[in-house]
Formats: sequence, C-alpha cells, structure tokens
Amino acid sequence: MNTFKVSLISASLLLAFGSTACTTVGSKYERPPLDLPASIGDGQAAINSTVPVDWLTWWKSFQDPVLNALLDEALANNQDLILAAGRIEEARANSALTYSNRYPTVDATGAASKTRSSENSGKLPAGASPASQVFQLGLNTSYEIDFWGKLNHADQAARARLLALEANSGLVQTTLYTSIAQSYFALRSYDAQVTLADSAFQTRQENLRLQQKRFSAGSVGTLELHQAESEVAATEITLAQARRSVANTESVLALLVGRSPSAIARPQIARGAAIATLYSHVVVPSDLPSDLLNRRPDIIAAEQSLIASNADVGQAKAQYFPTIKLTSSIGYESRVFQDLFNPASLLWNLGANLVQPVFRAGAIGAVVAGAEARKSQARAEYVHSVQNAFRDVHDALSNLSADDQIYRATQRRAAALKDTLRLANLRYNNGYSSYLEVLSAQRDLLQTESSLIDVQRSHLSALVGLYKAMGGGWEKSQSLASN
Repeated sequence: MNTFKVSLISASLLLAFGSTACTTVGSKYERPPLDLPASIGDGQAAINSTVPVDWLTWWKSFQDPVLNALLDEALANNQDLILAAGRIEEARANSALTYSNRYPTVDATGAASKTRSSENSGKLPAGASPASQVFQLGLNTSYEIDFWGKLNHADQAARARLLALEANSGLVQTTLYTSIAQSYFALRSYDAQVTLADSAFQTRQENLRLQQKRFSAGSVGTLELHQAESEVAATEITLAQARRSVANTESVLALLVGRSPSAIARPQIARGAAIATLYSHVVVPSDLPSDLLNRRPDIIAAEQSLIASNADVGQAKAQYFPTIKLTSSIGYESRVFQDLFNPASLLWNLGANLVQPVFRAGAIGAVVAGAEARKSQARAEYVHSVQNAFRDVHDALSNLSADDQIYRATQRRAAALKDTLRLANLRYNNGYSSYLEVLSAQRDLLQTESSLIDVQRSHLSALVGLYKAMGGGWEKSQSLASN
C-alpha cells in the first residue's frame, strides 16, 4: 500500500508538470491587415438624414403591423432558421466532445470468468483442479499530456467553428428578414399596379364604347376604332401581368414565413399599408455605425472560420512531436468472490507511453500543407467578405441617392403628362388633332404612373439593403459577444 501511495503521488506530480510545461506549436491568430475607409458612407451626403434608426428592429420604422407579424411568423416557423439552429446544436455537441479530450478518462471495469483446462495437456500441476474462476473489479485511467498544444488547438478550432455557425445563423436571419420585407414591398407595389391597370382598363373600355358610338354615327373611321380596341387589349394584358405578379409574390411570402404546403398552394397574405404610405416612412439613417467588421454576421463567421483554420495548422504541426500518455489502473482480483475486497486482492499499475513519429513517408507534412492551404483559403474568404460588405454599403447608398432623384423626376413627369392628356383630349374633341395623340398621352401617363410605383418599391428595397449591409436585425449571441 505504501508503494501504491508513492506511485499515485508520482503520477500526480507528473500530471502537474505536464500541464504546466506544455509548449504550444503554431502561430497565434492575428486579424489580417485591411485598408479600411475612415468612415462609412463618405461622399453620400446627398441623402443624409437627421433621424436615428433602431438597427436591431429596423422594420418597425415602416410602421406596418402586418409586416411585423410576417417577420414574427417567419422567426418561429422558417425552416432555414430551424436548420441553422440544429447545426448550431450539433456544433456545440462537437465542441464539448473535443474539449473533453483535454481531461483524463476514467472507466470502471468488472469481469468474471470461469475456465477449464485440459487434464491431458500436461500443463496442470499435480493435484490442481482443471477448473478455475476469476473475479475482477477496478478503475482504469488514461491521460494524454498536451505538451505541444494539440488538444488545445483542437478545442480552439471546434469552438471557432461553433461561433462561425452561430454567426451564420445570424446571416440566415438577416437575409430572411430582408427577403420578407422586400417581397412584402413588392407585393404592395403589385397591388398598386393591379389597381392602376384596372382603372386604366375601365377607362379604355369606356373610350372604346364611345368610339363605337362615334363609328356607328360615322364620326370616326375604322382606324380610330381599331386603335381604341388595341388599347383595351393592351391594358388587359398589363392587368393580367400585374395579377400574376401578385399571385407569385404571395406564394413566395407564404414559403418565407414557413407556412404549410397547403397554405403555400393557396396563399393568403394579409395586407397592411399601401406602397405610397410605406414610402412615406422611408428614413435614411443619420448614423452609419463604423464597426462594420463586428456587426455583420457573414464577416464574423468568415473570421471565426479563419481562426479555426489557424488552430488546425497548429494541431497538424503538433503531430511532428512526441505523444505522451499516462495510464493507470487500480482494483481487486480474486478466485473467490467472497475474497474480492480483501486487501490481499488489491492490484494496481501505472504506466507511461511515448510515441515519436520517425518515418511516415511525408504523411504529416501533407497534413500540415493541407491545413496551411485551408488557412489560406479561409483568409481569402474573410478578406472577400469584408470587401463585399463595404461594396454592399456603397451600392445601397448609391441606389438610395439615385432612387430619390428618379422618384422626384418621375413625379414631375407624371404631373406634366396629366396636363398633356387633358390638353390632348381638348384638342381631339375640338377637331384639332387625331385620336392617336390622345392614345399616346394615355400610354405615356400610364407608363409613368407605373414607373412611379416601381421607383417607390425600388427605394424601399434599397433601404432594406442598407439595413442588411450594416448588419441590422441581428444581435450577437452571448458567446460571440464575449469572444
């Protein structure tokens, strides 16, 4: 027993030495140097606003309860979000499994066996019974000393991949919110297009009835009658196209919010504010947060993947060095079960195992080279994510500025065309011009009013794009925030 106690003390000292004398192989992670702009949105002063925006709930600025309800429904039912959550749980389990490798393993063992030897083999001592039995009960332990940081690097890589998946879940959420908002704005614009086309269709039908009466009275010829018929058919086509767009967008929204297949086959999407009302709530943020690298989930995910790849390199290089494992066991063994816990039945052992790779035909070098290559890829993906982020912000701001100018110009054009149509009708009714002039003015006005709706939708979509580009609508998880 004294020898056993001494051995356990020696093992404890060796474990303590191993845990404090480790030398980590591999380089410490450093964020790649980037040439970042001094501020975000520089040169876009034309659309500056003095109204602040809540980046976490940017959709509430449109003041539409229906839009809010659609986003809440998607948060609870969207399958992409559920899939992302499942992947996070899987990665969390893998991270816990990897972390457990840094601790000793302890297993309880028990065995009972009974054997009979041949009496004619000549191996049995004289007078010995050919039958024998053994009972065993004990504990086995094993521990790998992480001298070179292999297990530590594995733990770092697993944790970084978990954080990358958490950030990717945020990317899924922001992309989902963006898609729903933009699809909802498109739906309301198509609703407005249906109303506009239906009104034009009714007007063209009334014009056709008038022309038919005039043709019957001999006041107009076949040309004017066919022109009126053509306009009715043209607006009927426009109306059908608008209704088709409404139906397709409704099914898109039903899918995005996670409804059942039967609900997607027969989508029923509630309506809230009209497109013009939504457009009246457009507010370009006055404050564009400068910490874009820490706000966008795709950048955070890319950097965590780079951190994991950097840890993989250290883990691969550690294979060049010896692996040291300590093993021990303690227990009881007896031929008679009643004597199993007798002090005389005690047994134990303590061992150390060292493995130093000598010749692997370049296998370890290939593993290291592969890890280095994956790190290089991850670095390129990270830099590319940052480049895309600033491009997204630039494009969103440019689109907002251009859409604002286009909208104002389209408004002026629509006002001028309304007056043009009024004058064309006066000239035609007084015999100063042909009906073709009236039709041309009607077409131009309809097209411009339709363009006005499209510009409203485009402006709303660009604003949502800016919110997404700035990482809005997503809040870091506690584990990411503390990392």
